Formats: sequence, C-alpha cells, structure tokens
Amino acid sequence: MTAEFSVEKLYDDLVAHQLIVPVGVQGAYGRGAVFEEVVERFNNLVSEIAKNDGAITRLFPPLVNRKVIEKHGYLESFPHLCGSVFSFNGKELEAKQMAAKAAAGEPWAEHLHQTDLCLTPAICYPLYPTLAGKLPEGGALYSLLGWAYRQEPSPEPTRLQSFRMREFVRVGTAEQVVEWRDMWLQRGLDLLQSLGLDARSDVASDPFFGRGGKMMAINQKEQKLKFEVLVPVISAENPTACCSFNFHQNHFSSKWDIQTDTGATANTACLGFGLERIAIALFKTHGFDPIRWPTEVRRRLWP
Repeated sequence: MTAEFSVEKLYDDLVAHQLIVPVGVQGAYGRGAVFEEVVERFNNLVSEIAKNDGAITRLFPPLVNRKVIEKHGYLESFPHLCGSVFSFNGKELEAKQMAAKAAAGEPWAEHLHQTDLCLTPAICYPLYPTLAGKLPEGGALYSLLGWAYRQEPSPEPTRLQSFRMREFVRVGTAEQVVEWRDMWLQRGLDLLQSLGLDARSDVASDPFFGRGGKMMAINQKEQKLKFEVLVPVISAENPTACCSFNFHQNHFSSKWDIQTDTGATANTACLGFGLERIAIALFKTHGFDPIRWPTEVRRRLWP
C-alpha cells in the first residue's frame, strides 16, 4: 500500500470496503465480516503462541462493579475516560416526562440515577478482586478477552470509545512478573513484525488527568513501568500503540490483599493487544482485501 497517512482517507476506505460501519457516533462504529475474521484470526494466533503458558481463562462482561473503579483510584487518575451506567427507576409519570423531553430533543438525563455498575475501562480490572488471598506457589497467570470503554470520541478509526482487548495478567513476585512482562514484550514485537508490520517498542505512559497526572506520567516513564509496541497507522511520526505491557508493582494487589504463597504482598503485570487497532494496522499496511495480502502474512493468520 501507499505510505500516505490521512485520518479521513483511512476511515473512508474502511467504510467503502465494508470493514467498518458508521453508526453516527465517533469511535463507536460497527464491524463487517472481513474485519471480524481478521480479528478472530489474530486472536487465535495469540492463543497459539501462549498455549503452553498455563494461563487460566477468565471472561467478564463489559461492566464492572462501581466499587472496583472507586477502589482502584480510577477517578483520581482517569476521570475524563470513565463511563458510569445510569438508569431510570422512577414512576410512570416521570417516565412520560422523560420520554416527552427526549421526543422534543430536550435534555432528559436528570431523570436517570447512577447504578452500581461502570463500563469496564480495562479488561483486567474485574479480575483483581477475585484474587484476594494467597496465590499458589509460583504465582498465577490469567488469559482475558473482552470489551473496554473509554470516553475518547475521535474521528480517528483507531481511537475507539468501545474496543476489544486480548490480555494476559501475571501475578506473583516482582521478579516473576517483570521477567514475564519483558518476555511478552519481545513476543509481541516479534509477532507484529512477523505479520509484516513496521513495529517497534518504546517506553510509554498512561493518559493521566490534570497537572498532577503529568508528574505521574513522567514517573511512570522514568521507572519504565509501561512499554508499548507502536505501528505507523495514522501517522509515521506518531505511530499507533497496538499493544502495551505494564508492571503495576503492588498497586492492585495491595488494594485487594493479593498475596504470594509466602504471605508477602504480590505484584502484578499485564499485557494487552488492541484487536481493532491491529486489524486496522494490517489493512493499512497490506490493503483492504486480505486475499491479496503477502503470502507469508496469510500463512501466519490462515495456517
């Protein structure tokens, strides 16, 4: 494909080839059959690479207990990304008033009340409360797949408000989880490069909120707690993060009393592949018809 980078052209091409389907809201498009097949094939490839790792599968809904969000400190660090679930629990008269306002194009959110649920911002968040107590000797490893939500409306087809992540979470001593994270960082880099993507890794930081968040991001980078594998999709100068590799230290384990087999506070690390971003990177790099992709790439995804 051409090396031309244009947000508008990439979006239009994805739509024209029926890979994505506009729904009238930025970052919330539908997916076509070919797009989904590429996502499925890539996810299967990840599973094949990890098949002998001994990971325990856990699947959670795209919703998380609001208390988990609060206890993790998400509102302090990422209030701009949070999505809380609100619902109606009033009486018939109020329901009619709400419907009338909606029909008239007027605001009607005042009739809704906060529930006990939030939209899941990170696939690993629901896992940590379930791990309270002592881990088995050697720690534990989990495989996760699910939908995440972050309030980031954008015309960029790679920046979604609702997207899927394939994640693995390692729990154990600091040495165990850092060694595992670094091993998967190389695995992830090798994997994307084997698919013909111009991938490279770099130290990164999370999008923390506010002035205090800038200091947190600097600290995160200095300690090399987060790495990303980047691929030029929207821009050659600012490539897109397609997977991330994170060392949380004891941030989550201290909140949920997760212990090693010796009773010490555990450490955690996670890695996540952004499935939509990787699919779009493949379309941008190799073209919008997978049948015409390079033979070695097709052999990897369609063995």
